[in-house]
Amino acid sequence: MGVVGTLVWDRILDRDGRVEPVEEWGGIAYALSALRAALPVRWSILPIVKVGRDLAEDAYRFLREIPGLDVSGLVVVPEPNNRVELRYSSAERRAERLSGGVPPWRWPELAPLVEMCDALYVNFISGFEMALVTAMALRAGYSGPTYADLHSLFLGMNVTGLRVPQALQGWRDWLRCFDSVQMNEDEFALLGVATGDPWHLAAEALGPHLKLLAVTLGPRGAAYVASGDFEADPDTWRRRRPLEAPTSARSGLVGREGAPAVGDPTGCGDVWGATFFSRLLAGDGLEVAMHEANRLAARNVEHRGARGLFRHLRGQLSGVEE
Repeated sequence: MGVVGTLVWDRILDRDGRVEPVEEWGGIAYALSALRAALPVRWSILPIVKVGRDLAEDAYRFLREIPGLDVSGLVVVPEPNNRVELRYSSAERRAERLSGGVPPWRWPELAPLVEMCDALYVNFISGFEMALVTAMALRAGYSGPTYADLHSLFLGMNVTGLRVPQALQGWRDWLRCFDSVQMNEDEFALLGVATGDPWHLAAEALGPHLKLLAVTLGPRGAAYVASGDFEADPDTWRRRRPLEAPTSARSGLVGREGAPAVGDPTGCGDVWGATFFSRLLAGDGLEVAMHEANRLAARNVEHRGARGLFRHLRGQLSGVEE
């Protein structure tokens, strides 16, 4: 499993009733932990990540704590590593400020790394992981199934580094770059901010390239829109089919079970998407995989930070708790 994303050093304020700020690894670390917990044991994980030289040594130490990670895909760059200040105003709302900034991937850099992978998970943690032209090259040059969380593509940045919601320019082109995509409901609403109802637009975007669009709904679970010929097995997503009349899209809602968890919501969307894709690769059906993603995202709320998270998601004691 190839994993494209950004490893971020988080400084978190006003989370879970805490007065003192907390500093810890975040960003793609949450997805890597969920992949380790949810993927079948035969899968190894290749993080395809650029890290700043200022935090590279600690990044290597942290990633080696997660079993089954191949750190040969890490590239150390001279730029300062991405750092994010997160200030929570409620359990589901926060302000985010970005500093530092590793450079984006270019296709000639990505090509030899993704060639080693049987499946590819892409998470736009910073929104600057790759440009659209690189994503298009990835689509054309990589033959395995792809899953992308478009998250921070919907965030602009002002001169102080504060991230602000924005419509995604060229969103139709972005959606065609991946077999399956994920966004949260606020991001999803931005699809239709100028052109119409996002559910209608999502159904229209499905076709020979995009097969599935998943929308996370926080404590309410998740919804989806799938092409009429969608199959849950990711190995089928790239099979060429003869031209035929398009079939109607289908949609659904998979609610979470039980009372909403109380705790730290950081990384829940990352855990959800990594778990969902993992379980599809493991052979689960669409809604079964979504139920498991809901369950582990809720379990993530009960754990602070990404260190030891993969153990917690498995139901074991984490290193932090020990």
